[in-house]
Amino acid sequence: QADYRRWRPPVERAVAWLVHHGNRRLRYRGTLKNDTWLHTRAAALNLRRLINLGLTHTNGTWHLAPSGA
Repeated sequence: QADYRRWRPPVERAVAWLVHHGNRRLRYRGTLKNDTWLHTRAAALNLRRLINLGLTHTNGTWHLAPSGA
């Protein structure tokens, strides 16, 4: 029960975020293609979130802006 209460809110938030951005239905037939698409979509959303938080690429390394900036 404690694990369920701990992990349910972030999982629900992630699912709601995907659905909000137009991903209510699967795009392909077959488990493998849909699994690949979902992982790619989640990675793209995560990258967009990190960029909005100040992620930059300089001199071959990635940096996040210091908090409070």
